[in-house]
Amino acid sequence: MWKPAERIRFEPSSGRIPSTEEARASQLFSPVQLGPLKLEHRTWVPAMVPWRSNEDGEVNEDVIQWYARFARGKPGAIVIEATGIRDVPSGPLLRIGDDRYIGGLQRLTRAVNEASGGHTRLLIQIIDFLRIRRRPEPRTFFERHLALTPQLLERAGLQGASEAQAREALLGLGVEGWSRVLDPRDLQSLQYGARESVNDLHLAHIRSLPQELPGLFAQAARRARDSGFDGVELHYAHAYTMASFLSTTNQRTDGYGGSREARVRLPLEVYQAVRAEVGSDYAVGCRFLAEECIEGGTAVDDSTWYGVQFAIAGMDFLSTSRGGKFDDAKQPSVGQAAYPYTGRSGYECMPQYLSDQRGPFGRNRAATASIRRAIREAGCTTPVVCTGGVHNFEFAEAMLAAGDCDVVGTARQSLADPDWALKTLLGRADAVRLCEYTNYCEGLDQKHKQVTCQLWDREALDEPGIRLSHDGKRRLVAPEWKDAPASLGTGSSQ
Repeated sequence: MWKPAERIRFEPSSGRIPSTEEARASQLFSPVQLGPLKLEHRTWVPAMVPWRSNEDGEVNEDVIQWYARFARGKPGAIVIEATGIRDVPSGPLLRIGDDRYIGGLQRLTRAVNEASGGHTRLLIQIIDFLRIRRRPEPRTFFERHLALTPQLLERAGLQGASEAQAREALLGLGVEGWSRVLDPRDLQSLQYGARESVNDLHLAHIRSLPQELPGLFAQAARRARDSGFDGVELHYAHAYTMASFLSTTNQRTDGYGGSREARVRLPLEVYQAVRAEVGSDYAVGCRFLAEECIEGGTAVDDSTWYGVQFAIAGMDFLSTSRGGKFDDAKQPSVGQAAYPYTGRSGYECMPQYLSDQRGPFGRNRAATASIRRAIREAGCTTPVVCTGGVHNFEFAEAMLAAGDCDVVGTARQSLADPDWALKTLLGRADAVRLCEYTNYCEGLDQKHKQVTCQLWDREALDEPGIRLSHDGKRRLVAPEWKDAPASLGTGSSQ
């Protein structure tokens, strides 16, 4: 991962430890309404991909145990990982692109509801993504993938060569020669692996995205409703299709790119199709970027405008993130795919404990506050969820008190200790296992390994019934809270 030039070491802190009474009277543990959906309190576990499913994208026992463990900590809401809306192979990621997935997803919603005692609301994040290929061996690229256009052959001085001769000659040019004769897109495919873009209007399936995606998202949302989820989160963030439509890099010429108004058109049409399918009594929101954090990318003024458009359209909640783009990702090794969290934008999404002056805690706070303020000035009361390095009660409560957001998301801290909110509510914040922000979990995700936390994944490996990682070296869920009170009722205000 990209690292800042400054190497300032930051350490998480437990902050002020609230009493049970103080916690119960706080904003963090007060209820909030997301359109038709009421959360008992304002703690939110954002979507994280744990690589627990199988090659068919099905709910299995590992998936159920993963989310049930978060649910036993009784957060206000859990958002299930990015789940594919197409019925296409996508590795061990959950899918919702066909009705055959409903049965497994119903098992998941029942398990979470039982594990939380009915205290936690469950949403699912639904996503579309474009094709990306692994970085090829140069010989494979030149022999099998490179299109020999007249323009390329002319630049290389190979107009009279046979196809076999031209391909061999191009391969022999080496790195310097490739940079000279290949067009930027072919050079990117050679150096990083081929990656589709929403700008590829020469491809029929890219041209037709505005016609196809509203229906695909709407049917996925209907399956989510039928599976027992309390709502859906439309994935409009990071390196994926919908975020790419919102990005300033979207320069489509078909009415869906270029200006802000054109870039937001498809995201709004997707939302409208989803709303028409699931009705007004079902929670629908989105996650989008407060800042792309790439050169010339979407900035806060764009995102505040988008946020207002989403709120006016009627979304029930908005959740912000930042960065995580392919545009500045590090070059992958041959045989590996580019990973959108390795460049500066990836660092902004998941900063480490070694950081610059801004530090790893709350980097998304100011931008989110600007978005929420613009939404309020537009006369909308849409709740805004902010995530990013939040790891204690004091920090979360300060964000709410300042009006930066309405709900506080904690991803890595919830992974480190799924019980952190419950412990805090019960006056036991001193027992919270604090995330150290080493990004051990991110390293596993980058390698598509089952994601765990180094603070607990080697603990009690012989515990009866515990499920282990594929290599047998790590437990897949956090240990239970050993000295938990006999009664775990939340006692939150209703």
